[in-house]
Amino acid sequence: MARVEALCLSELRGERKRPVESAAFRAGHGIEGDAHAGPWHRQVSLLAAGDVEAARRAGLPHIGPGAFAENVTLSGLDLGTFGLGTRLRLGRNVVLAVTQIGKRCHAPCEIGRATGDCLMPRRGLFARVEQGGTVCAGDAAEVVSLVPRERFQAVVLTISDRCARGEAQDTAGPAVARRLETGLAAHVYATAVIPDDVAEVADRLKHYADGHSIDLVVTVGGTGFAPRDVTPEATRQVVERPAPGLDEAMRAASLAKTPHAALSRGNSGIRGATLILNLPGSERAAVENLDAVLKALPHGLAKLRGDPSDCARPANGATSLTAEEPPDVR
Repeated sequence: MARVEALCLSELRGERKRPVESAAFRAGHGIEGDAHAGPWHRQVSLLAAGDVEAARRAGLPHIGPGAFAENVTLSGLDLGTFGLGTRLRLGRNVVLAVTQIGKRCHAPCEIGRATGDCLMPRRGLFARVEQGGTVCAGDAAEVVSLVPRERFQAVVLTISDRCARGEAQDTAGPAVARRLETGLAAHVYATAVIPDDVAEVADRLKHYADGHSIDLVVTVGGTGFAPRDVTPEATRQVVERPAPGLDEAMRAASLAKTPHAALSRGNSGIRGATLILNLPGSERAAVENLDAVLKALPHGLAKLRGDPSDCARPANGATSLTAEEPPDVR
């Protein structure tokens, strides 16, 4: 049976946590008294008991609960299969939703120096508390709903002053989200509507690219010639590697339908391991543009995840110069 092996807290970030017999989880906040609690997405940290035991066997016999700054140690569950959006129940009432896989380690890392390893960035999960309650060490744990790790994770951001003010209904964002689910088999982790503001758009792009293990962030709107169309400028501020071929393909496909496609200023690119894709703001144009590149996305996103396969090698291993079909990512 899956269970909670240990619960741990700390008053300061970046230090080992101390084990406790029970902990109070508060919805939208985290664990009462823990330094990582707050109105953000990394409220609770999770580690598999098997990973901690493996660290002991690898030469760290002094390792105990909380040594890697984990809040909850779990046994009987394969945390390596959990994708973003997976929901867990601890004890009778507490429900957690996974929001991040691993993290960038702080440098220099006090925990790494003290333990000789830094397990949380490699093997840890982070979660938000959806439903609160009290959990005791030894309580049962179970998966409420599983989002497989293999599924690509997407975020859809509609960029529109009018929609953000409630003066117009956003139909393009939901249509794009549905298309990502049906055409890419992606899990849409989040959707949001934000105004045409360079700083706000850039901040939101960095938030999802840097802190959530998101594969794809799709912006919808703000790519035209109007004075407030600033999505390309915001995207340019955050991308580290441009991906002009995607924008060229989308504009070429749209030009077959309307000469106005030449006015689209989409400026897609890559930040870290996240692809940022700029789409136009109308529902029809957004879906048509997405469809123009949809078949190329699985291979590109797999590469960003570290897939070492040859771009030109067919799945059956035969020698060919024809690019392989996009893999089944479900």
